[in-house]
Amino acid sequence: MASLFSGRVLIRNNSDQDELDTEAELSCRLENRLVLLFFGAGSCPKCQAFAPILRDFFVRLTDEFYVLRAAQLALVYVSQDPTEEEQDLFLRDMPEKWLFLPFEDALRRDLSRQFFVERLPAVVVLKPGGDVLTLDAADEIRRLGPACFANWQEAAEVLDRNFLQPEDLDDPAPRSLTEPLRRRKYRVDPAALGARGQERRGGPGQEGGAEGGAEGLF
Repeated sequence: MASLFSGRVLIRNNSDQDELDTEAELSCRLENRLVLLFFGAGSCPKCQAFAPILRDFFVRLTDEFYVLRAAQLALVYVSQDPTEEEQDLFLRDMPEKWLFLPFEDALRRDLSRQFFVERLPAVVVLKPGGDVLTLDAADEIRRLGPACFANWQEAAEVLDRNFLQPEDLDDPAPRSLTEPLRRRKYRVDPAALGARGQERRGGPGQEGGAEGGAEGLF
C-alpha cells in the first residue's frame, strides 16, 4: 500500500503537521491496513454534510475511547480544494490521525483520475496490497456506520495477527459463513475499471471529469 505514495510526503493532521517522508514511516502507517482515500473539498456542500459522518466513523474505529484496540484502518484526505487555505480550513476539525497530501502535490489530481472520481464526496477503499475493494463507500458509510468496516476487513482478508495463534498464521480458517458473500459483494472487475477509464478519456470537455477541478464534481 505504501507504494502508492512512494517518493511522496504524507502529512499528519495534528498541530505539528508531522511529515511522513520515508518508506519506513509510510509503511508503519499504511501496511496491513485498509486505506480510505477521501476525495472532498471544503467548498462542496455535500462534502461539508458528509465530513462529520466520516469523522465519527473513523474516530469510533480508531480512538481508544471507543475501542480497546484501534482498527487496522488509515485515511488519506485527497483534497480537491481550489486553494490551500480552504484545504486547511476543511481539515481543522478533522481527526489528528488523518493523513493528507501537500496542497502543491499534483498527485491529488492524479489520484482522482486514477480512481475515476466523478463526484464529491467519494471514499475509495483499498486493500492492504493496493487493490480496490470499492470505488465509493460514501453511501455505505452513511447507511451502516462503523459496522461496514468488519465487512471490508473480511472481504479484504486483512490479517489481524493480534487475535491469531502462531500456528494459525499460515492457514487461517474462514472468518464466517458470510465471507464468500462479502468477497463477491466487494469484487471490483478490472475490465470494468478499464471501461470507465476509456469513458473518462472519451474526449475533452466531458462533464464531471477531474481535469476540470473540484467544481465539476459537486
